[in-house]
Amino acid sequence: MAKNVIVNRVKEFLQKYPPFSFLKEETLFAVATGVEVMYFEEGEYLFRKGDPARPHFFIVKEGAISLNEEREGQATTVEYCDEGDVFGVLALLGKRPYILHAQANENSLVYAIPVQVFEAILKENSRVATYFAAGFASGQVVVRSDLSSSKKARTLFNDPTKDTGLLMFSGQSGLKFSSPVISCLKGTSVGEAARTMSEKSIGSIVVRNEQNYALGIVTDKDLRKRLIAKGLPYTTKVEYIMSSPVITIAQQVDFAQAYLKMVKNRVHHLLITEDGSVASPMVGLISNHDILLSQGNSPAVIINTLQHSLEVKEIAQLRQQSEALLKYYLENEVSIDFVAGIITEINDVIVQRAMSMAQSIHKEEFPEMQDVGFCFLGLGSEGRGEQLLRTDLDNAIIFEDVPKALEQTASNYFHLIARDVIDVLLACGFHTCPAEMMANNPRWCQPLSVWKGYFSKWIREPDQPSLMMATVFFDFRPVAGKSELAEALTSHIYGEIEKHKLFLNFLAKNALLNPPPLGFFRNFLVEKSGEHRDKFDIKLRAMMPLADMGRLLVLSHRAVGINNTFKRYEMLATLEPKQEALFLEAGQAYEIFMRIRAIEGLETQSSGRYIQPEKLGKLQRQLLKNAFLPIEELQKMIRVRFQLDYFGS
Repeated sequence: MAKNVIVNRVKEFLQKYPPFSFLKEETLFAVATGVEVMYFEEGEYLFRKGDPARPHFFIVKEGAISLNEEREGQATTVEYCDEGDVFGVLALLGKRPYILHAQANENSLVYAIPVQVFEAILKENSRVATYFAAGFASGQVVVRSDLSSSKKARTLFNDPTKDTGLLMFSGQSGLKFSSPVISCLKGTSVGEAARTMSEKSIGSIVVRNEQNYALGIVTDKDLRKRLIAKGLPYTTKVEYIMSSPVITIAQQVDFAQAYLKMVKNRVHHLLITEDGSVASPMVGLISNHDILLSQGNSPAVIINTLQHSLEVKEIAQLRQQSEALLKYYLENEVSIDFVAGIITEINDVIVQRAMSMAQSIHKEEFPEMQDVGFCFLGLGSEGRGEQLLRTDLDNAIIFEDVPKALEQTASNYFHLIARDVIDVLLACGFHTCPAEMMANNPRWCQPLSVWKGYFSKWIREPDQPSLMMATVFFDFRPVAGKSELAEALTSHIYGEIEKHKLFLNFLAKNALLNPPPLGFFRNFLVEKSGEHRDKFDIKLRAMMPLADMGRLLVLSHRAVGINNTFKRYEMLATLEPKQEALFLEAGQAYEIFMRIRAIEGLETQSSGRYIQPEKLGKLQRQLLKNAFLPIEELQKMIRVRFQLDYFGS
């Protein structure tokens, strides 16, 4: 009886922590039955580096165990393991000597789990296998110095979506394509090319030059629209009806990149060449006809349907459908880069469709405005291509300066366009911005000259309101309309910063307003009062500091064209090789925060901003804590680089 009581207590403890929390009741009971309880006094070693692996791995029941290594003759702590932390799994996975010392940091109680009990479980339970593969194989908790391994365990281990219609490509599978490429020389008649297509039972043929480089592609659609519909003879040369240029990719590109390129360029074929350029030998051809359009819930189908939608209700339904797609992608470990690219593209198409519908409605009333260029800008998270959930809207409109006599007309016209576009976005489930930083606010629907004035003032007079505006408006991105207007504004901004370089010091000071997310004793900094008391604000405490610092550093390098936070850090790693490791970790940390926030938002039907730390599993807490570390390191670097200790208030 006493033994059963002890086993039940062990089982109750284990089931609170992964990977034991993934086990069925009877399996967990069998594990608990084989557990050996060990006690270690403060300073006592459990094992030393180089010792042969024991037939157990360990979980801390009470106390704390430090994992140490020798660096230049000094003992350096790599990680502290406290209650629920698993360590010493080399015996389970590698069966090789330990690479770290394990020493009791205080009087500690440890459960030793027999290896043989878990070997069968690893083979049968993929969630357990994923957990151990995600950074635990080194004999320690998730390695702090390498967030890339932590990313493998970034799922929150929810029950997978049952909708197999969403079973799209993970972005990690191999690229399948047709090879060799069926082609014809420039100068070939359309009739001859069509016969080849018929004989080979293919829907397209690549047109090449004498060097065997692609010049264009002729598809069934080209034959119908550019030859038959126009009554041209079959002796017409293929180059007169081909689609050109051909969109190409490299053979080494994975499916996620290829698929995203297909979606972005609205093409049904991608030509694979040796180096990814047109001036390179052809390797294969990939089509979305069989691969993509067979998937009823694929982004290609959603985007294609959106482009032809005439009803706001249908657009809203399609955006809701993409939410299910997002949920599936997150649960199945699809890379955040890929997910963000797809969701951003869907959001952009909705804006573009809404803009087209609004222009059509007001065309007759404002004929003089039809030749006036404009650009709809995404701001904030949407401007950075990071708005996975339908959270607050931040956007604006720039339009060309017009003669004074037309200024009021232009203002009226574009305010109506902005109103209609925002109405569509609200109907799709997006929320209004509490600060009204939206295009339907007349202040944020202005000609280029006014926008230049706004940014000049914010840069020349960097008080707190100006810096607050900078954190939102400096991440603008053209979504619809004339992108040259956005480019002109970007050029103006960099010109102003060059003349007022102290602005970056003010921006740096503003970027450090939020302290690192962990307080003393490695606890989460949570809200102290109000509606979200005792919750962790992942946007304010973790995401905003990284976004603000990424923006600051990119501005300081005058790097144009990349707004996305984790891509900014990838660029910074290239620009500053000495800081490469830190910047790459920062980018990886930001991706983890995006994923956790999106999953939280989908689960709670909220913005996902506020998280309850006590409801996080052990792995989730560890991943978050690991991801916090680059924030503190970056803040130290920026404090020194921008001389903030000597910079006045």
